[in-house]
Formats: sequence, C-alpha cells, structure tokens
Amino acid sequence: MTAALARKLGVTTQAASEMVGRLAHDGLVSVSSERSLTLTPAGMAAADTIFRRHALLEWLLTRVIGLGWAESDEEAAKLQGAISPRVEAGIARLLGDPPTCPHGNPIDATAARSRPAGIRLSEVASGQEITILRITEEAEEDADLLVYLEREALTPGALARVVEVSTSRDSVTLDGPRSRTTMGLRPAALIRVLPGQADATLFHQVPAEVADLAALLTDRAS
Repeated sequence: MTAALARKLGVTTQAASEMVGRLAHDGLVSVSSERSLTLTPAGMAAADTIFRRHALLEWLLTRVIGLGWAESDEEAAKLQGAISPRVEAGIARLLGDPPTCPHGNPIDATAARSRPAGIRLSEVASGQEITILRITEEAEEDADLLVYLEREALTPGALARVVEVSTSRDSVTLDGPRSRTTMGLRPAALIRVLPGQADATLFHQVPAEVADLAALLTDRAS
C-alpha cells in the first residue's frame, strides 16, 4: 500500500502517492482497486536492473577500491543511476559475472530462482554448525549491523557454530571465524544460513587478477 511505502521510505504519504502516480504513468507499477501496488513486468525488469547495478558496484567498491560493506552500500546507491549498460557489462566481466551481491543476495530474478532459500539464523538449534548464506536486503539497511558482521567475518560462505539460542535473553551466540560473538534475535532473523558446510561454489570469488589489483591498490594507499 502507498502508506506502507511512505513509512518504509521515510516520506509523506502525499510524496509517495505522487511517486506511485509517476511510476504507474510510466507502466512500471499497477494499482489495484484496493490501492495495493504491484510491479508490472516492465517494473520488475527495471528493479532487476537497478539491483544488479547496485550489486556490481558494491563488488567493485569492496573488492577493488577497498571500502567496507556499509560505505560501499551508500556509495553504490549514489552511482547506480549514472552507469550505462556498456559500463555495467564491463564491470560484470571484470568481476567474473557474480550471481549475488557481496552480501549473498541474488543479483537478479534469474539468479534468485537457482539459489537455495536458506533458513533464519534465529531458528537454528543450539550446537549446530552452519554456513552463512546471505545477509538479507532488510539487514543491509542497518549500517551498524553490516559493520558488525564484516568485523566478525560473518560473511557469505563463513562457517560458524551456534552455541546458544536464548529467547529469554533475546540473543544468539556463535563461535564464528574470529571469535565467540552474540547478536539479538531480530538481526539474526535477517540472516539466512545453510546447515553444515555448504558447497563452496555457491559463494562468488572475484578473479585472481582482480584480487591482485585490489592488493596492489591497498599497498600503494598504505
């Protein structure tokens, strides 16, 4: 609904209604008789393009430029509307055509259909070994959470063990790649995991020459 969209974006209902009107006029959104909103096929294609460009820029900014997750998300949002299809294709080739963003979310609808859904970290039983699959789009909106997860190396492909899930303390405790760490159940519910050690091919690695370039840029900067 338009009101829910306004709350999500932090704008007035009037501003959201005007935006929806423009999108509907352009054939990107359809509005039902109950005033609920649905992306049209053209709207879904446009959304795919925006997300794909954002994801590619995040890979470029994190793995080549060396920005952190939270910084790269903010910078990618500024740049995603400015790159052409030709530049988009070139970045994709440079990065080895990643199927996901750096946080593990499918880069487009086609990739989404071929990847496992995973389960919420908050629903995993104590004592179970898990692999981080993806940090959901909702979790990406929390810059502090992104900083925390990156600092603790709880990134897609990382192996961890659930030590304790406590509803009374509203927390999940993990033995992660770097240390024992604890987070709330709410952020844990925004992280999808796979049981055990997952297939490594699920997690994209940028080509070696790109990784070498990133290391060279880091050395020069220091």
